Amino acid sequence: MKVSEVRKMSATELQSKELELKKDLFNLRLQHATNRLDNPNRIAEVKKDIARVKTILREQQGR
Repeated sequence: MKVSEVRKMSATELQSKELELKKDLFNLRLQHATNRLDNPNRIAEVKKDIARVKTILREQQGR
């Protein structure tokens, strides 16, 4: 996910995207714990995506 894509979203879209990413992260961690995760780097990617969404949400709240 690119920052330009995230900036185009509205606040409600960002909040729903954050929830979706958190669910994905939970599932990835579960797969990792049960040794069924194919790409462990995906966990770091999802964490960074969550951070991007939270950052943009915070920026929009300040306006």
